[in-house]
Amino acid sequence: MAAGPARSRRVFLNHLDSYCGRSIGEYLSRCVVGASLESIEEEEEEEDENNPAAEVSSRPKEELYQVVGTLSKAESAKPRFAEEIYAVSSRKELLSHLLECEIILYNITEDANQIEEATWAASALHMEIEHFATPKLFILVSTIMSWAKSKPPDPGDPEIPFTDEDYRRRKSHPNFMEHINAEKLILKLGKTNKHKFSTYVVASGHQYGAGEGVLHYFFKIGWLSETPTIPVFGDGNNFIPTIHVLDLAAVLQNIADHRPRSHYILAVDVSMHTLQELIKCISKNVGPGKIEKIPKENAFLSKDLTQMHLDMLLVNLRMESMFLKETFNIKWVAQAGLVENIEQIIKEYKQSRGLLPLKVCIHGPPGVGKSTIAEELCKHYKLHHIKINDVISETIANLENIVAPKELYSDSAREEGEDDEEEEGKNVEAAHELLARIKESMEQNAGHLDDQYVVKFVKDKLKSMPCRNQGYVLDGFPETYDQAKDLFNLESEDEEEEIKGKIPKCDILIIPEFVISLTASDEFLIKRIINLPEKIVAGTHYTQDQFLQSLNLFRDLNTEDKTVLNYFDELEIHPQFIDVAKFEDPENRFIVKEIIKAIGEPRNYGLTDAEKENLERKAAEERLVKEAQEKAERERKEAEERAERMANWEEWNKHLEEVKRQEQELLEAQSIPLRNYLMKNVMPTLMQGINECCKIRPDDPVDFLAEYLFKNSPDIE
Repeated sequence: MAAGPARSRRVFLNHLDSYCGRSIGEYLSRCVVGASLESIEEEEEEEDENNPAAEVSSRPKEELYQVVGTLSKAESAKPRFAEEIYAVSSRKELLSHLLECEIILYNITEDANQIEEATWAASALHMEIEHFATPKLFILVSTIMSWAKSKPPDPGDPEIPFTDEDYRRRKSHPNFMEHINAEKLILKLGKTNKHKFSTYVVASGHQYGAGEGVLHYFFKIGWLSETPTIPVFGDGNNFIPTIHVLDLAAVLQNIADHRPRSHYILAVDVSMHTLQELIKCISKNVGPGKIEKIPKENAFLSKDLTQMHLDMLLVNLRMESMFLKETFNIKWVAQAGLVENIEQIIKEYKQSRGLLPLKVCIHGPPGVGKSTIAEELCKHYKLHHIKINDVISETIANLENIVAPKELYSDSAREEGEDDEEEEGKNVEAAHELLARIKESMEQNAGHLDDQYVVKFVKDKLKSMPCRNQGYVLDGFPETYDQAKDLFNLESEDEEEEIKGKIPKCDILIIPEFVISLTASDEFLIKRIINLPEKIVAGTHYTQDQFLQSLNLFRDLNTEDKTVLNYFDELEIHPQFIDVAKFEDPENRFIVKEIIKAIGEPRNYGLTDAEKENLERKAAEERLVKEAQEKAERERKEAEERAERMANWEEWNKHLEEVKRQEQELLEAQSIPLRNYLMKNVMPTLMQGINECCKIRPDDPVDFLAEYLFKNSPDIE
C-alpha cells in the first residue's frame, strides 16, 4: 500500500446514542482507513522490522474515519467520538448531509421505526447517482430475525447450520417482515451502478458486550439480586446466534475496506449456544446462580421486555458465517461467544453502565449510631447491610435448610437441580459437619461463636454475588486487628512475605474502599444511652451493666498497638474520623450527609419506574400538604388580622364615646356660670318683655321687644 496521504472518509451512522450505534461509532472513529486490508501477521512483522516512528508518520490523522450522524433522543449529549451530529428537520436537509458522506450506515436492529428512514435514504441516494462527486457505500445493519422461519438446509439433519449462501431461501419472522423487505430493497438498489453506489446487508446476530443489548434484561436481574432465580422462557433449548457488538463493528469496517463481492453477510460468532446455556452462564457469573424455566406466556408479564425482545429471545437458528472466516481480517473480541468470554463480558457490562461495588466499613464504640447510619447509607446507595448477628443467623438457617429433607422440593418449579444433584450431596455432608462444629463451639463459649466461624461466615457473605455486585456496609466488624487480618488477607498469603512486605496482600474483591470511624466521649455515649426510651433499650446490650462492659471492651481493643484501624492504615485505606458529639444530631442526618459527601455519587442503576412514581407521588403529597399548610397559615393570619381590626374598631369606638362624654361634661361644667348670669340678669326682664309682646301683639314684635328691654333694663335708671 502506498504511504501517501489519504483523504479522510466521512461515515454517517443513525442513532449514535443507542447501544449499537454508540459502540459502532466509537469503534470506527478509532479505525484507520484500510487497516483491515493488512493481515495481522504482516502488521506484526512490520512492527518488528521497521521503525515504529516511520510507521506512524506514514499514517496521517486524515486517514481516520470521521463519524457523523443523528441521535435517537434530542436531549442526548453529543458523543465524544462524533465529528458532527445532525438535528434533522426535513428529508431534504438529511439528504444534503448524506451526500456529504462516502459511507452510510443504517442500523435497524434496535428501532423498527428507522426502517422507513433507511429505505428512503437509500432510494434518495440512488436517484442522485449521476450527481455523486465520489462513489458511495450504503450498509444496512439488519437482524437474523429475517431468517427466523427459514426451513433447515437439510431437513434430515437439523444440526447443519445456515450459511451466508442460504440468504436467498431465508424466511422472516412475521413481526420482522419490514426488515426483510428493507434488505431486499437495499440489495436491489445496489445493482444499478455498483461503481458509484454499492449496497450491503449485514444480518447481525443478537448483540452483546459493552453494556448488553437484548440480554441486558437478564444481566440486570442477576446484578440486582432481587430474585432467587433468573427466568428462562420456554424450554430454553432454542439456539440463539450472537455476536459481540465490537465484532459487528469490525465486520462493518471490513466491508468498508474490502468491498467484498458478496453483498449479503451473516455477522455471527462461532458459538452455538441455547437460551438456557446463555442465561445459566449469566446467572452463575453475575446473579444468584440458578435459573427457572417459565412458560413463554409469562414472559409477556414483564414490563422490561418488548414484543421485539421476546421474539428475538425465542428464535431458534443454527448459523455459521463462512464468509467472515475466509475473507475478512477481524481482530475478534469474542469469537468463541458469550459463554467462553463471560468474565470479559461482565467486566465490560459493569464498566459501561457504571455498576461498581461500593464497600464501606463503619467503626465506632457501642451507642455511637453505627447501625442507624449504616441503614441510611444502604438506603441511599442500595447496598447490603452486614450485621454480624444477622449473618450468623442467616448462615445457620441456610445450613439447616441444606440438611433438611428434600421431599418438599420435589414438585417445585424446575430449576437446574438435575445438574447439581451430585454437588448437593456433597454440600449436605459438609453442612452436617459444619453445623456440628458450630453447635460444639457455641456450647463451649456460653452461646457465643468462635472467631474463626464468625470470620468465615462474614467472608462468605462479602464474597456472595449481591455484595460483589452492589457492595456492602459492614456494621461494627471486624473489631480487632487479627479479625481484620483473617477476614481481608488472602488465604494463600505466605506469612514470611507479609513480614517482609510493607503492605499486606489483601483480597481486593472484599476489602472495603471507605472506612468511617465514628468517635465520641464516654460521657456523651452514657448520656445518650440513659436518655433512650425504655422500649428501645429492652432486650438489647444497651442496659446499664452490659453497655458499660461493651464500652470498656471497645476502649481496651482500641488502645493497643495494633488496632483494626491500624490494619486499614497499613493498607493505605485511611479511615475518616467523624466526631458524633460535634454535630448534636440525634437522628444522624448531618453525619450521613457528611459521609455521602466523602463517598460520592451512587454507582448502581438509577431509580426504577416504580421508585420514580413513588418519589413523585410522595413529592406531590408533600407539595399538597405544604400548600394546605400554607393556605391554613394564610387563613389563620387573615382571621387574626380581621379579629385584630374588629378589636381595634371596638376600642376606637369606645374611646370616641368616652371623648364625647368628657367633652359634654366639660361643656356643661363651663356653661353653669353663664346660665346663672342669664337667669339672674337677663331672663326676668326678657320674660316680661315677651309676655307684654304677647299681650299687645305689635306689628313689629322684635322692635317692640328691643324697645321694651331698653326701657326696662335694670341698669338704666
